[in-house]
Amino acid sequence: MPTPTKPVRTHRRPCTKAVPAPSDKRHIAPLDGLRGLAVLGVLFFHAGHFGGGFLGVDLLFVLSGFLITGLLLKETQARDGRIDLLAFWGRRARRLLPALAVTIAGTLFLVWALGPPPLLRYALDNAPWVTANLANWHFIADQVGYWNAADTRIFGHLWSIAVEEQFYLVWPLAIGLLARGRNGGRRVAAVAATGAAVSLVLMIVFTVPGDTTRVYEGADTRAFSLLLGSLMATPPATRLLARVGERAAAWGSLALACGIGAYWALADGQKDLSLFQGGLFLHALATALLIACLAQAPRTTVGRVFAAPPLRWCGLVSYSLYLWHWPIYLLLNEERLGMTGWSRTAVILAVSLAAAWLSKVLVEDPIRFRARWAKGRTGAAALLATFAVLAALWTLIPEPQTGAGTVDVTQLVSGRSPTPDRGREGAAAPASAPDSSPQPPDFLAVDRYEADDFTQR
Repeated sequence: MPTPTKPVRTHRRPCTKAVPAPSDKRHIAPLDGLRGLAVLGVLFFHAGHFGGGFLGVDLLFVLSGFLITGLLLKETQARDGRIDLLAFWGRRARRLLPALAVTIAGTLFLVWALGPPPLLRYALDNAPWVTANLANWHFIADQVGYWNAADTRIFGHLWSIAVEEQFYLVWPLAIGLLARGRNGGRRVAAVAATGAAVSLVLMIVFTVPGDTTRVYEGADTRAFSLLLGSLMATPPATRLLARVGERAAAWGSLALACGIGAYWALADGQKDLSLFQGGLFLHALATALLIACLAQAPRTTVGRVFAAPPLRWCGLVSYSLYLWHWPIYLLLNEERLGMTGWSRTAVILAVSLAAAWLSKVLVEDPIRFRARWAKGRTGAAALLATFAVLAALWTLIPEPQTGAGTVDVTQLVSGRSPTPDRGREGAAAPASAPDSSPQPPDFLAVDRYEADDFTQR
């Protein structure tokens, strides 16, 4: 008679650790290249060579919404509809804040050592708001014109980082509430679509012809870009694209890439009010569809183009490249370099790429992937210490005394503007289109920063 088998006992304790947030192991290489293309567009726009390059910021918004929403929805599937919000915000903090803190500290020091006093004064004024990720609302409240005054603010480009950070605070809370239970993905998709529509309406209502800074930098009026990207990551959208098939996605990505490229070539920023009456929304929608098609069919011709190694490399350093390029552009001006045009652009592009690479290998990657102290309580303590160091640096750098005798008030009263019209953020007017308006005398051009500040206040 066979002896009954006894159950095998093990000495293993039941696992009580929380399920970690899942990561998307299927890396989509074309999206890295798309990110690199977006940041290069911004760089050449700021250098004055590409009028539609500012739309790269919109592309970055859509990408962020798509990737973050995809990760959050995967986490809800693995954790029965729940999201570990503290863990998510911790990952975002390790990803974004170290490089941002180094950029703020390094920029303040460089402007103090090399920059003109007015630029330092504005840097000290803006730094606390940049650190708090509220730079966009600070610039709106101070009436800092995005299209014609950003070259007086060395942190002027960080309004977009603030918009993303504000999105990262609110959207995970919404997904955590909506994704629970049955049909959670449909609820997330419905809220994303509705929120994008409301954001579009707010942009149209708040747009004024004189200055579009409010709608361009407002988190509420730019939310549709992030939300349309989020919509493409929801189950209803992914199932629809799966039914369409890889062949149709390949042709769709080709048509969308061509259309978006043509729009970038024709867009003209402040002078084109149609951008703020639906143009930016349609661009974000087309970009979201392109991203979804590339995610569905990454090995197509368009996917291989975007996955080219140079574009992918730029995409991998895109965050630090975006952080550093504008301070470098303002500090390495024409007078300091002794060159203009494409020669100067080549120098500042090379310096920006070098700074971005150093930031990634020395700051971003070590803290994000290898520093155990950057997690948990020690990570929170390190974050507080970082804020303390930035506050100390901000306090120790003396505020320059500016403004005395630099502006002729009679010229301001007569209506002659002391600030040359740039036409777009930080970009000098092209040589082929000289400014036909009366030019101020030389003594007014000594310090256009004070003149700009005087007229705004």
